[in-house]
Order: sequence, then structure tokens, then C-alpha cells
Amino acid sequence: MKISGLFFLMLVCISSCVSITEKSLPIYGYKEFDDLQENDTLYHTIPKWSFVNQFGEQVNSSFYEGEIYVVYFFFSHCPTICPAMTMNMVKLQQQTTALDIKFLSFTVDPKKDSCERLFWYQEAFGINGENWNLLTGNQNAIYSLGVNGFLVPNQEDALAPGGFLHSEKIMLIDPKGRIRGYYDGTDEDQVAVILNDISRLKQE
Repeated sequence: MKISGLFFLMLVCISSCVSITEKSLPIYGYKEFDDLQENDTLYHTIPKWSFVNQFGEQVNSSFYEGEIYVVYFFFSHCPTICPAMTMNMVKLQQQTTALDIKFLSFTVDPKKDSCERLFWYQEAFGINGENWNLLTGNQNAIYSLGVNGFLVPNQEDALAPGGFLHSEKIMLIDPKGRIRGYYDGTDEDQVAVILNDISRLKQE
């Protein structure tokens, strides 16, 4: 289930810290200025992380340094938005086979989503695991990465369908580890928008 209200409030705060130029995509997140160097801006970047994928392999953030990738949070038994988000990600994967793009999915329910379960999920949705890691691991670490790294909320909620609340957003990350786009993962029309933004990002 999504947290639209909370995510909207976060984006309101983040919007004041978005860097936009006429030809480039926005850079989301908080930013600082280096007093030692004129016109040198320090942008928010995704922090280091390490989790296990659907093949039982250790995967860490260094695998994605210098890469363009798209990412979202989900859980395998989600009864609401996750199937639509995953299907749209699969469509995006199928349309970017000629591009050097990587995909990431973090489960918000690592207690149930074991490596074996994530492999089952991959097969069920026709995911190509060659450039798409579905990750599980320490729940607190995943939640912290979502909130402090990708700037999206996620939490357990016994009253929510499936027992978890999480964002419906798909995020586009650039080779420097900066957030360059947020998209409604449940909206199939957003696949074309992401494709266009990937092309723009590759031209920077």
C-alpha cells in the first residue's frame, strides 16, 4: 500500500532543494555548498549499502557506481500496488535491452521475502535477473536506506493491506548516485516518461 500523503509532504520539502537547468533533469534531495570552492555544490547521493539478491549473492552499492539505474520498494505478497509497479518495471526492462540500464528492487518485508521467495517472484513476473537485483536483508537497514537514501517512506502497519506501507514511486538514479526522477510506478504511462528521461540523462 502506498503512502501518498507522507510522500507528498517529503517532496514539498525536497522541492526547495531541487537543482534544475534548462537541458538537464532535476537533482532531488538536500544539497550543500562547498565554501572552499566557488560554485561547487554538494548534492545528496545514495549512501552505501549491502544486501542479498534473489540468487543468494551479496550485492552492494559499488555495483551501481557509474551506472544509471531505476529502483523501487515492494514486497512479494503485496495485495495492492506492487504487482502493477513490478509489471511496469518489467515493461521498462524489456524496452531498454539496448541500453546499459540496471534495475533494483528492495523488499520491505525481508522476514518473509527470502532469497528463494524473491527468485520465485522473479520467475512469476518474467523478470530478467541479468540486470535486475531483488534484494533482501536487515529490515531496519532497508527502511533507513529508503527514508534517508532514496527519500521515500516505508513502514510496517498492521492495518494496511499486507501489513506494510510503502511508496508507489519508481526512482531514477544517475551515475553519480543522485536521484534524478520520481515516477508513479502504478501508472503505465510513466514507462514512456522514464524512457525519455533515461535518454536525456545519457546525453548529460
